[in-house]
Amino acid sequence: MAEKVVLAFSGGLDTSFCVLHLQEKGFDVITATIDTGGLSKEELRYTENRSKELGAIKHYFVDAKKEIFDEIISYIIKANALYEGVYPLMCSDRYTIAKHMIAIAKKEKAGAVAHGCTGAGNDQVRIDVTTMCLAPDLKIIAPIRELGIRRPQEIEYLEKKGFKVKETTKKYTINENVFGRTISGSEIDENKEPSEDAWVLTKVQKREPEHVKISFENGVPVALNGKKMHGIEILQKLNEVAGVHGYGRGLYVEDETVGIKGFQAFEAPGLLLLIEAHRALERLVLTHQQLATKTSMESTYADLSYRGLFYEPVMRDIEAFVDSTQKVVTGDVVMKLEHMNAIQVSVSSPHSLMREDIARYAQATSWKGADAEAFIKLYGMQQKIASTRKRSG
Repeated sequence: MAEKVVLAFSGGLDTSFCVLHLQEKGFDVITATIDTGGLSKEELRYTENRSKELGAIKHYFVDAKKEIFDEIISYIIKANALYEGVYPLMCSDRYTIAKHMIAIAKKEKAGAVAHGCTGAGNDQVRIDVTTMCLAPDLKIIAPIRELGIRRPQEIEYLEKKGFKVKETTKKYTINENVFGRTISGSEIDENKEPSEDAWVLTKVQKREPEHVKISFENGVPVALNGKKMHGIEILQKLNEVAGVHGYGRGLYVEDETVGIKGFQAFEAPGLLLLIEAHRALERLVLTHQQLATKTSMESTYADLSYRGLFYEPVMRDIEAFVDSTQKVVTGDVVMKLEHMNAIQVSVSSPHSLMREDIARYAQATSWKGADAEAFIKLYGMQQKIASTRKRSG
């Protein structure tokens, strides 16, 4: 009886090649399409039909959009997690994909999982390290990486086997999920500004300003303009609402996990708006020391998540700290969208640290001027002494 392998399957050139190659190696191939957003009904039907056409013994489809919000995106928002201060970890769906591949492999009693990653990208690290951590007994097979094969060779191989390859020539390499879209290739790889047709979610269609009210409970978005919705629905809606104002584009130099630098473009209007609104609410309800401590952890969280170490134990430690801070991050934030920009208009919370009965900034206080003068004298004492020491030396 042939050994079973579960293949992460998109139906594209690389994973189609992988099905036939794995069959040649003697495996019974089970394909798995894990929907983390970005796939139309037509594309999902195509992947299922393509799997059958290629001879896979079984095909799985998993709708993981709500799951990825609850388990991953909610923490990206609560942690304001931007890799290198810019990129909203849109690659994190690889952890969800790997987790479901492992679950299917266990259900099917398969001895291996496979994917179509090359040896040059970051996704191979995320999928492989996750598998090594959650299912160390599973074999990992990456045919494209192992063979070092290129796309023209894959096309020739498939056509010789009698399988048609879609005649599509794309200017850009696109990865799309519920987070948004990442874009590379063409002039982007040459350190040039992408042409306007590269942008889809953030194509400017609305010129008049628009206000949106986002409501949070314990750091998680729960309502949009007063309407209660699941976080994934809020994210999807904001991708549309913010995107038509051109908000949510990014273009930057990225430090890749594999040790090189690359140029990356992305559009994530909904997620970036949620993070910006969440930050505004945190500034109202968290103390200076909470914000300062949390900021350093946010950077570590984003870095480890990007670099394939989502299951590093310290990630759960950081999440526990973040959750403890979010107990008071409840309230409403009104954001104004206009001219490819978003600004905070108002923010309110029952846990606000602004108390007019105690003090109003730069206006009125519950202490006297002499109290402030004494505080300043003591506050700057060490600096004064240090300055005296320098002069005398």
